[in-house]
Amino acid sequence: MKTHELKIWNEHFEDIWNGVKKFELRKDDRGFQVGDELCLKEFNPETQKYTGSVQHKTVSHILKGGQFGLKKGYVIMSLE
Repeated sequence: MKTHELKIWNEHFEDIWNGVKKFELRKDDRGFQVGDELCLKEFNPETQKYTGSVQHKTVSHILKGGQFGLKKGYVIMSLE
């Protein structure tokens, strides 16, 4: 199990915080695995600065690219 620190734009950070968004789409350049922890660091693209807000989520499922229209080299991760 690994911990991955990831930049996430504020609108998506808020949706995850509020329970509206329960997945994350990412380039699979880190070898994400079920059970890994994502340390999501809120980033404001307008100011180009981190807000200081952080949330931790666990990867519960991974859909790998190359199927169902998802480009190879990308993953969709379900979050808990």
